[in-house]
Amino acid sequence: MNQNDFKRELESLKAYRETRSRLADEVLADPSLYPTLLSICFEFDNDVSSRACWILEFVSYKKLEWLLPHISEFSLNLPKFKKDSAIRPIAKIIQLLCIASIKKGTPLIKDNLSDNVLERFAEANFDWLISNQKVAVKAYAMRSLFLLGKQFDWIYPELKLTLEKDYAKHSAAYKAAARDILKQIEKSA
Repeated sequence: MNQNDFKRELESLKAYRETRSRLADEVLADPSLYPTLLSICFEFDNDVSSRACWILEFVSYKKLEWLLPHISEFSLNLPKFKKDSAIRPIAKIIQLLCIASIKKGTPLIKDNLSDNVLERFAEANFDWLISNQKVAVKAYAMRSLFLLGKQFDWIYPELKLTLEKDYAKHSAAYKAAARDILKQIEKSA
């Protein structure tokens, strides 16, 4: 598949899991499409940007390391994601990076995530946690922040305060995720 065909496929992509998976498989089979995919993710005024983020998430499940050469650009662009349909997969990708780097200690990932990049992850996740985002984004954000708190001392007090302050006004799903994170913070204290 050439880049023009790939862009056309993205433009007509529906949200069905199987179509997202099929297009992700195209990228996995032809890594030369990856830079195009990433650049479309950063076209924030383009509706196709969100669809590209869906595909980036699916690709990241199998080839997370492909993002590493672009990690600085990725982290600098986090505040520019405004559409819900783009933020959810981006928040999930950050969670995957945090799990690989901090929880699993995967050397390739860990060695390529500088403190500056991790701090940008923390800032974006706090922004999503306190703003009007859907529960999935908030759950990814609090889980990433919990892991980032193992790197940065200032995160746990802020995270605990934020989760406790907002607890009563959220859904049961949010409360379950927040309860789990608060328990984990207490255990690690």
